[in-house]
Amino acid sequence: MKLMLLGLTVILTLAQAAKAMKCWRRLGICRTTCEEGEVFHILCNAEAKCCVSPKHVPVNTKSSNSAGSPG
Repeated sequence: MKLMLLGLTVILTLAQAAKAMKCWRRLGICRTTCEEGEVFHILCNAEAKCCVSPKHVPVNTKSSNSAGSPG
């Protein structure tokens, strides 16, 4: 009985994880707050942001050309 309860707990936990909405060509995850090391790129809906690893974002988020650019 305990083994069956443990199995049910694991299955329900995995089912919750599978409900996470994917975004940005399935490289990002919709969350209300992004985790450390992720960047907010687009909105998923009114409550969630698309959190993506910076290596998958095509736009450079740091302003590297603003200082020291040749003129």
